[in-house]
Amino acid sequence: MKVKVYNIEGKETGEMNLSDRIFGVKVKPEVVHGVFTAQNNNQREPWADTKNRGEVSGGGKKPWPQKGTGRARHGSIRSPIWKGGGVAFGPLSIRNYKEKINKKTKRLALKMCLSDRVQNNALLVVEDFNFSEPKTKVFVNLLKVLLALPQLQKSEGGPIKVKSFLLLTPGKNATILRMTRNLKSVKTVRAEDINVMDLLAKSAVLTSKAGVEKLETVFK
Repeated sequence: MKVKVYNIEGKETGEMNLSDRIFGVKVKPEVVHGVFTAQNNNQREPWADTKNRGEVSGGGKKPWPQKGTGRARHGSIRSPIWKGGGVAFGPLSIRNYKEKINKKTKRLALKMCLSDRVQNNALLVVEDFNFSEPKTKVFVNLLKVLLALPQLQKSEGGPIKVKSFLLLTPGKNATILRMTRNLKSVKTVRAEDINVMDLLAKSAVLTSKAGVEKLETVFK
């Protein structure tokens, strides 16, 4: 499997071979969905918390006598049927939403997401990220050129709209981080730190030849 390579001016300079074991995997939506749901739940914090009838203050005295008033019998104003009383079966902050993700399944889902980007021509590879000056407008100009590429106008499933990029760098790149930190449509992460949530959140993946090599090294 091959992918086109561009320079930082957006001009095609050649092709690069991709590993079929990483970028040519058959996509199974149920596998990707399972990993995405687990990762989403692992980020969830149990903020909601309620008090039961034993935790609500007050209510030590019986509201009125058991008999003789003509009203229903009650033993405490902390009862769940009273306004201001305890909550029956309410949410608690001790709840644990964590889900275990099998490592092999997680790696398989990542490969499927990358393969899907390749199949839809949404994986863009540049030679390197050596820009003439570390300015945001320089990077924006590169994105404008890449967005005008024919491969981003159509895909196998029909026309697609690329509005955001996941930028993968081989290791930490302080210059690229500084150039893209003000761009809401671009998220920059290390190639070795990619996850399913980021891959699904962005329309296209942008990386360099070194970034592709890093991905192949990580998954091997």
